[in-house]
Amino acid sequence: MRHEDLTPPTSRPGPRRRPVFAAAALAGLCLTAAGCAGDGGQSPGSASGPASAASSSSPSPARSSAPAPSDSASASSSAKPLPRGPLTGRTVVIDPGHNPGNVEHTREINAQVDMGNGRKECDTTGTATNSGYAEARFTLDVSRRLRTLLEAQGAKVVLTQDGDRPFGPCVDERARIGNKAQADAVVSVHADGSATGNRGFHVILPAAVSGDGADTAKIVAPSRELGVRIAGNFVRVTGSAPSNYIGDDTGLDTRDDLGGLNLSTVPKVFIECGNMRDPKDAALLTSADWRQKAALGIAEGIGSYLKR
Repeated sequence: MRHEDLTPPTSRPGPRRRPVFAAAALAGLCLTAAGCAGDGGQSPGSASGPASAASSSSPSPARSSAPAPSDSASASSSAKPLPRGPLTGRTVVIDPGHNPGNVEHTREINAQVDMGNGRKECDTTGTATNSGYAEARFTLDVSRRLRTLLEAQGAKVVLTQDGDRPFGPCVDERARIGNKAQADAVVSVHADGSATGNRGFHVILPAAVSGDGADTAKIVAPSRELGVRIAGNFVRVTGSAPSNYIGDDTGLDTRDDLGGLNLSTVPKVFIECGNMRDPKDAALLTSADWRQKAALGIAEGIGSYLKR
């Protein structure tokens, strides 16, 4: 949704007619940029091999009444030996937006935390489809699928949360997890909660922010490169078009009001995979087959960026 510590930017009233070349232009980036086609990855929509290793439905995340772990204990990574592959030696942090337990911890998530150029809520509950499928469930499912795909290529993958804590983490802690891991790339997975008729995905890029504990100068350019490659591969693999209500049909949006981006010292982007409140997008987001494609598109974008 308009998630994390978000205050939505001013948007255009109602959906616009999207030029037919917008999605093709993004997908074309994968044909012209070196490595953007996800070399070594599976073909779009494939359900065999690593792409099908994740569960076909959203697992029920573990709940706990224990206090939230400290930064050092909050990140979850696989303990199994990793195969050698094209991403061996690379570290990717995946940040599943929100937490299914946030709804039971409204006092904690409403606490104000630093966002680099101001203060905002620790976190939010996220949005949901009209049928009740929560964004927090969606983000965990896609993030786990994404982890499986990246680990199959040899990457070390860290999740900021894996349904293993009662709420959060807060947005400042999410940034610190990526920084502490010295990640080569960080991707925060979300789904939007906009008006019916607003459709498509968009990737949020960090703006140039400086002062009050934030300095994104070194990550703006590489984050944009990461975001462009994810957007191009997401179009190619999922067939989804760029947002028709944010980003001027580019699938890219630059923000300076997200603590998770403002406080990052490593390349990081957010992806809003679709609009949960639009019935057509919701039909995709609730489909396990489509979520696998979404994870594959993001994975191939990350791989393209890291192998460039």
